Parts: sequence; structure tokens; C-alpha cells
Amino acid sequence: MREISTDLIRDQIASMCMEANYSLSPDMVEKLDRVEKKEESPIGQKILSDLKKNLQIASDDKIPICQDTGMAVVFLEIGQDLQLTGPYLEDAVNEGVRRGYTDGYLRKSVVSDPIERVNTGDNTPAVIHTRIVPGDQLKITLAPKGFGSENMSRIFMLKPAEGLDGVKNAILTAVKDAGPNACPPMVVGVGVGGDFEKAAEMAKAALTREETPSNQKEWVRDLEKEMLDKINNLGIGPAGLGGRITALAVHVNTYPTHIAGLPVAVNICCHVNRHVSRIF
Repeated sequence: MREISTDLIRDQIASMCMEANYSLSPDMVEKLDRVEKKEESPIGQKILSDLKKNLQIASDDKIPICQDTGMAVVFLEIGQDLQLTGPYLEDAVNEGVRRGYTDGYLRKSVVSDPIERVNTGDNTPAVIHTRIVPGDQLKITLAPKGFGSENMSRIFMLKPAEGLDGVKNAILTAVKDAGPNACPPMVVGVGVGGDFEKAAEMAKAALTREETPSNQKEWVRDLEKEMLDKINNLGIGPAGLGGRITALAVHVNTYPTHIAGLPVAVNICCHVNRHVSRIF
């Protein structure tokens, strides 16, 4: 059986925290390049240009793209034929986050209690999602999530009779309510199905997806295209100052659900949709 030490996971996550905060992933850079040509508003064009300059400065100088360096969200896909050795997995993940945010001079934004509000001083603990998958590999996806856009996210527990129209209305409602507060242009992650927490987890994971999977159902692909077009016709625009480009992408994940439910979660991220993945 193949073995991986959790010390490796710790070291990789520390590096990934800095990489994700200093350099936007290639898929997001490509999206910004593509939409810049489509923006019709002079103010919107200027904002998109400034955002790209900011990305270049951050990458060149190894400084954060955004002052909100986020709460670390970690997705772990662990092969069932892989054996982990060394320190406890979650301790290793959190130690990696601690080192990455401390050594990388990244803002520490996590408080130890939601009411008492005392800062932990090292941006731990992370939010960790773990899945056991076939094979003997390990995939780590790190997504530092800023809370300007996180606070604009929504979950809707729809009735099944509301159907696809209800799903569309939920997505548009969340984006309209977010308006400029989500620092557009945004990426919209959507989870449809499952239950309350599954829908939310799918929406968060959708933000880290780089492409539309070819095995998606046709209605899902059509929904992503339609929602992106409708969102970009809302007139919110870059930085909420008007224009054509309000969203860079809409990504929808789905899961089977109960006969009595139709959960829809909408997790919004600003253009600093940070994510980095590594496979071992």
C-alpha cells in the first residue's frame, strides 16, 4: 500500500496558502482577459484593467492580491488505497495553514469563537472537507475564501414544484441582493440537490472548478450559460459601478435529493476566486 506522510500535506498546504494569495489561478486570469474585451462601460473597462494590474503587482512582488486573505477552505480527496502516516491529518492541515499565513505575512482573519471574537492569531482552524475516493492518490485543493462575498451567499429550501424556474430565480435573487457588496465581477457557485449542508458544500466546491465537466447533464450546462447571460444583463458591472460584466462564470454542481425537497445554495466569490490544487 502506498504511503504519504501528513508532514508532506502540512508543507504543501503552507506553500499553497501563499501561492493562492499571491497569484490568481490561470483559469481565473483567462476569464478576466476574455471579459475585458466584452465590457462596454468605460468605467467598467478601467476597473477591469486596474484589477489585472493589481494581479500582476501581487504576483511580481509576492504580496496578497486582496487585503482579505480569507479563511482557508481545504478539500481533501484521499484514495482508499493510500495510507496516511505521521501526525493526525487535521492537525497537519491546520499546521500548514498556520505556517503559510505566518511565513507569508498574510492577514489572520479567524476568530476562535463566533460571539467572543478573539483572533486565533494564525488563521486557524481551516474548514476541511474530506472525501475517500478510489485509487492511491491524494488531491489537495486549497481555497482561501474572503468574507465580503461569502456574506452575500444564500441557501434556499425550495419546494419541488418550483422546479428549474425556482432554481433560476434563487440564483438571480442571490446575485441581485449581493449587488456591489460581493466585489464584482464575481464567480457564482451553485449547489442543487442533496440536503441543507450538501447543497452548500457543492456550491463552495463549484467555485474551485476550472471547466464545465463534459458529463454534466444538458440542463445543467444550459443553466450555467443562461444564468451567466442574465447576470451580465443586470447592469451591476465591475465594482458595482455599472457595466456589462457582473459575473465571470456560473458553475453548478448537482446531487440526488429527497422527494420533498429542492435545496439550492448559492456561494458567491469576487474576482479574487483563489484556488490551487495539487495531486500526489
